Amino acid sequence: MIPLSRTQLALFFILLCPVNIIGLWWAVGSPLVMDPNSICRKTKRLAGKQAELCQSQPEIVNEVAKGAKLGVRECQYQFRFRRWNCTSQNKYFGKILQQDIRETAFVYAITAAGVTHTVTQACSMGELLQCGCEATRSRAPPKPTTGSGTESVKWEWGGCGDDVEFGYEKSKQFMDAKRKKGKSDIRTLIDLHNNEAGRLAVRNYMRTECKCHGLSGSCTLRTCWKKMPHFREVGDRLLERFNGAFKVMGGNDGKTLIPVGQNIKPPDKQDLIYSAESPDFCLPNRKTGSLGTRGRVCNSTAMDVSGCDLLCCERGYRDETVVFEENCLCRFHWCCVVQCKKCSVRKELSLCF
Repeated sequence: MIPLSRTQLALFFILLCPVNIIGLWWAVGSPLVMDPNSICRKTKRLAGKQAELCQSQPEIVNEVAKGAKLGVRECQYQFRFRRWNCTSQNKYFGKILQQDIRETAFVYAITAAGVTHTVTQACSMGELLQCGCEATRSRAPPKPTTGSGTESVKWEWGGCGDDVEFGYEKSKQFMDAKRKKGKSDIRTLIDLHNNEAGRLAVRNYMRTECKCHGLSGSCTLRTCWKKMPHFREVGDRLLERFNGAFKVMGGNDGKTLIPVGQNIKPPDKQDLIYSAESPDFCLPNRKTGSLGTRGRVCNSTAMDVSGCDLLCCERGYRDETVVFEENCLCRFHWCCVVQCKKCSVRKELSLCF
């Protein structure tokens, strides 16, 4: 099994149990392998359905942990050019999650999506006894499609479709267990909403894949099945939602969220929501979880968020030449080894002051 670093494991628990984050962080202890028994034993805060999963289905907890790790990796990819780059440094990441800002909304959504995706994929790969390929017997038979010829091409459900409903339910069971609806807590309502938005970014965008059957390469029958979107697509979609996230406030009944501003439509289930403005992340600030952007690599010719003007917060930048080694002149030798030489490469970098 792949080992989880202390940071990755702690982030996983922070996402599940946001109460008393700092105390929970230090309760995680030394680095642990990705062993569901260790995960469940180390966090005494798990209760209800989470504890039930730990006791009865530890292999699913293993996949949940992998999904959380997948979500954090995707967050770091999507935010790699931004002032806040989804850093996983322990003293700062927890501070981010204590705030109801856009960045927190994205982290919860991408993590819930990661759990949904990883559990579903484990089902399709036959790695979990509790699930497998999607059951298509209850689904209505597909309608024949008409091609360019005179005959219509018939198709039917088959193959191994992804059972996204199982992954969706397990993600909901584990990620939402500590946040029960009905509490007069705007943070609870926001977390539940963003968790759901992440799961829907997977479930609502299933694609149909097909394989042709017939003599001499003809396609008289196609067998089709449902597959999840690639997780990079999920991350791209959630980043779009991040850019258009809705600021909300709690309603008087304590059970509803109201968009802030006039003539603004209420957010739908796939939108990300937040209640507080983000800091600018220009300078280090432990209180807000900002590491600052000093020393970050920027693009001196770009006009977007990766450009030096925005990323360096107008402090300016310096150009620096670095030399590093990379593989080059690679050749394949039968069988089956790829041998490469090492080449020195000089690269000009722009670094923020």
